[in-house]
Amino acid sequence: MGPEQVWGARWANCAHPLAHEYMKIACKKRSLVVLAADLPTIGEIVEVISKVGSRICVLKTHIDMVEDFSTNGWSDLVDAARREDVLLFEDRKFADIGRVAQTQMGGHYNIASWADIVTSHSVSGPDVVDGIAAAWEGIERVGGVLLLAQMSSSENLLDNKYSHRTIGMGSASPHVIGYIGNGSSPDSLASLREMVGEGKMIWTPGINIDVEKGVLGQRYGHPTDAVRAGSDAVIVGSGIHGAEDPLAAATEYAEASWISLLER
Repeated sequence: MGPEQVWGARWANCAHPLAHEYMKIACKKRSLVVLAADLPTIGEIVEVISKVGSRICVLKTHIDMVEDFSTNGWSDLVDAARREDVLLFEDRKFADIGRVAQTQMGGHYNIASWADIVTSHSVSGPDVVDGIAAAWEGIERVGGVLLLAQMSSSENLLDNKYSHRTIGMGSASPHVIGYIGNGSSPDSLASLREMVGEGKMIWTPGINIDVEKGVLGQRYGHPTDAVRAGSDAVIVGSGIHGAEDPLAAATEYAEASWISLLER
C-alpha cells in the first residue's frame, strides 16, 4: 500500500520532500515509530540502531547529551542509520534569532551536515526557521523543521494561544514540515489536528505503551490513542531502548501505530 492510499488528502497537501520521504519509509516498514535514542554513548546508539532499524523510521537525537562525541564516531552513527533507511532527527529546539540559529546548525556538531529534521520553538519568530533553512541551503542539503506547538511535560507554558500562533507561523513557511504535539493527551492532540488541518504533519513525544512510567514531569500516552487522535509519528524512547528485547518492543510499537493509522 502506497503513501497516497494510507495518508489520503494529507499526502497530497504535504509538499515538503522530507514529509514525503518519511511517509514512504513508514509505508515500507509499516511503522510510525521515531526512536528517541537518549543514550550516553555513540556505541550504545549504534547498537540499538542495528537491533531495531527495520522497525523504526527515524532516529531522534540530542547530540549534546552524548558523552563521547567525536566527529568520526558520529559519522559511524550516521552511516548506520543510512544503512537501515532511517532518517536523522536532531531535537535541538532552536529558539534564537535567525542568524544565531544558522550558526548553531554548524559549529562543533555541524548539525546541518547530517540532520534531516530538527525542532524549533516559535517564540523568537519566523526568522529562526529561515536561519535553519539557510544553513542547509548553504551546503546544498534539504531539511525539514518541526515547530513545537505543544509539549507533554507537566505545567509547560505552550497554551492554546501559543499553539495557534505557532501554526500560523508554520503554515507560512515552506521549510516547516509539521508540528510537535502532546502525545500524552489525545484530547489536546485532536484539538491540534483540527487547528493544523491536513497540510502539515504532527509528531508526538510522550508515548509509551506503559502510560504509568513517567518521571520528572514527563507524562505518557498510548501510541494507539495518539495516532487515532491525529499523530503521524510516535516518538518512543525507553519503551524501546530500555526494553529487555528492543526489537520485540519496537515491533509492538510499530504494529500498534500502523494498525491505528489504517483504522483512522
